[in-house]
Amino acid sequence: MTRRRDFLAANGGRRVAMPGFVLQVRPRDDGDAAIRVGFTVTKKIGNAVVRNRMKRRLRALARDLLPEKGIAGADHVLIGRQGGIERDYAALTAELAKALTRAASPDTGGQDRPREPRVHHGRGKGRTPRGGAHRQPAPSNQEPA
Repeated sequence: MTRRRDFLAANGGRRVAMPGFVLQVRPRDDGDAAIRVGFTVTKKIGNAVVRNRMKRRLRALARDLLPEKGIAGADHVLIGRQGGIERDYAALTAELAKALTRAASPDTGGQDRPREPRVHHGRGKGRTPRGGAHRQPAPSNQEPA
């Protein structure tokens, strides 16, 4: 997966959080049985070297487990978490197997349900005029005619 819209679509699917990563899975409606996978590691995790190392680990996990345990016809997104770089590879493998099992199960007792849309608070791009907060027009000294 390389397109932003694919990642955003997967974000609306099922999420399973593990100590080393978060797995997002969303079935596709295109009829293709291929398993697609994407990887994301934010700058919060570390510098470029650390992020790339984490992505390499996630790619290796996906290469090892997704062909056997992945959900056919679905998009899978692995999001690296803070502790993922220090975790043992065997522990990450066990966590991914568990996450894939949980994502494939039809009912998890209320856990890992699809996410609600996020509410964005604070300043966003293009929402306020330049200069900060919403400004009121300056009072006019002229009397209306």
